[in-house]
Amino acid sequence: MKEYVSQQHQILRPAEQIFAAISSFENLTPALQDKVEEWQATERTCSFKAKGFTVRLLIDEKVENKHVKIIGDQGGVPVDFAFWIQLHKVSDYDTRMRLVLHVELNMMMKMMIGGKLQKGLDQIAEGIAKAMNGQMPPM
Repeated sequence: MKEYVSQQHQILRPAEQIFAAISSFENLTPALQDKVEEWQATERTCSFKAKGFTVRLLIDEKVENKHVKIIGDQGGVPVDFAFWIQLHKVSDYDTRMRLVLHVELNMMMKMMIGGKLQKGLDQIAEGIAKAMNGQMPPM
């Protein structure tokens, strides 16, 4: 498996508040239901259509205020992967976040999309950090 690690981002929120937001797919419904086709979510699973393909994801593991691990569910993704959202509490209102993707790609796919995966992972991490820093109400 190849590992891709995003840049680390600072979120000026308690780790507990961030974890509460990222530990359930249901929390993504307001942001995603109008942006993807056939969005469905429970706390641990979600599915949607992307470019005609149904994607199914499962929250496989959660460690409170530390990380959430997401994997493909029931053949809903054509490659073997694991995706972590990792949190590190620096202080009460300073949490560092990074994303880690482990994905099984053949050599040709690594050459073709490896750089794009890294860039995309960095963009997703930056987007999550910006959203969490700007849109969540303070405690």
